Amino acid sequence: MKILMLSDVYFPRVNGVSTSIASFRGALERRGHSVTLICPDYPVGQVDEPEVLRIRSRGVPGDPEDRMMHYREVLALTPLLADDAFDLIHIHTPFVAHYAGIALGDRLGIPVVATYHTLFEEYLHHYVRWLPRGWLRFAARRLSVRQCHQVKALVAPSRAMQEALTHYGVTTPISVIGTGLALESFRHSHEENDFRTRYDLPADARLLLFVGRTAHEKNIGFLIDLLPRVLARHPTTRLIVTGEGPAQADLARRARDAGVAGAVLFLGYLGRDGPLQAAYRAADAFVFASRTETQGLVLLEALALGTPVVSTAVMGTRDVLREGEGCLIAEETLDDFAAQVNRLLGDAALHTELAHRAQIYASGWDEDTKAGELLAFYRHHAPCLLDPLPDHG
Repeated sequence: MKILMLSDVYFPRVNGVSTSIASFRGALERRGHSVTLICPDYPVGQVDEPEVLRIRSRGVPGDPEDRMMHYREVLALTPLLADDAFDLIHIHTPFVAHYAGIALGDRLGIPVVATYHTLFEEYLHHYVRWLPRGWLRFAARRLSVRQCHQVKALVAPSRAMQEALTHYGVTTPISVIGTGLALESFRHSHEENDFRTRYDLPADARLLLFVGRTAHEKNIGFLIDLLPRVLARHPTTRLIVTGEGPAQADLARRARDAGVAGAVLFLGYLGRDGPLQAAYRAADAFVFASRTETQGLVLLEALALGTPVVSTAVMGTRDVLREGEGCLIAEETLDDFAAQVNRLLGDAALHTELAHRAQIYASGWDEDTKAGELLAFYRHHAPCLLDPLPDHG
């Protein structure tokens, strides 16, 4: 099978979409399929990869992390792409990639499907603050419905996302397929280091870890606000925030206002070849309270490395988390969430049991299993693939 993917984001831009694309590309290619990706070029940190076509791009006002591809340069690839005889197009983001993907599908005469990764209505107001929140929510929903009806079929990374799209009025067929993890390669990183020594953290410090963009929709402010309740019981606690994003200055100010600035460390992005794994392994607990997550891959990463999780279970995290299977599920209240964290930090037997259960549970999310589900989705929705050659992957 030959698949053409389009996305407005990819590495070195680190987020769930980039991780999902890389996971599925790797797993599909191991099964003998071909995946070509069209994505923006980046001025810093970009690594050339086979079958990744980088399109000249420009900056996005107010968002220094992202890039916008030149639409006409994507369409200019049509003759080259026609020679490759792709079976279908898979769109991953709703900006230039979406409209270029629809146009390429028409020009090449092949089916177009899409993954709806992000619940835009829940975070757009953080970035367009001069317009009423209700108006933005309505506009985001209408745009989502229009775009979803332009493709043949949709992938939702969680049941919650499927339910949201159905509630919007989307009638396009939707299949729920979560992103898996390359468990063995992630667990066995190329570089190991002593996380506490590297960041001069006391040996007796209790470490709470958050991994993800420092963006408003991630609800990191809530984790900062509950920290005084944890410090009252466990005064050596530190909240480690890895990742970068537009809310970091506001979050640092929030920590100062709460009187816990000395207990919050912002470390920026950590490499996935060892430094990130070292952070997970050093942490006593992974804490998460995002309201808009469509899946929550970082939760699976934490579980895969035996780091117990304390998290709310809303949107996509409902599909990932099972109470007691490496995690404690908390309500989004300061009292309950802090109580769950304190319970985990104060009960060594519970911590050991959850750490053990976490790795067993995460093994069920291997990316090869999820790639098999995606292949079945492709074959169902692409008429030319209804009688495929046997897949020996």
